[in-house]
Amino acid sequence: MDFSIIYLIRRFFYRGFDFFHHWYFDGSRAFGLHFMSTLIATDRSLAIKVTAHHFFEPLYKDYTFIGRILGVVFRTIRIAIGLLVYLSIVAAFVAAYLAWLSIPVLIIYYAAKTY
Repeated sequence: MDFSIIYLIRRFFYRGFDFFHHWYFDGSRAFGLHFMSTLIATDRSLAIKVTAHHFFEPLYKDYTFIGRILGVVFRTIRIAIGLLVYLSIVAAFVAAYLAWLSIPVLIIYYAAKTY
């Protein structure tokens, strides 16, 4: 009888620690991979690095004075919009990640508060 009670207590603590390891360590890694894949997919459509590389080149190979000026203006706008999109994606992921990290803590807090 003693053995089964000790075994159940050990399994309870093992499963508790295993849950927190899975929630925080494995879940954080999966969250980070999803975050990076989202940024990579966004970069494929916005191409800020390529736009910055060709910043002073004329737009559509129009080498007139107007073409050179419009190229800089349009690329500046495109980079600014891209940076705003990146900033909003990062802010959304940080908010979601912090909310996700706080779920077990809040459950334990409210469970302890009711007793």
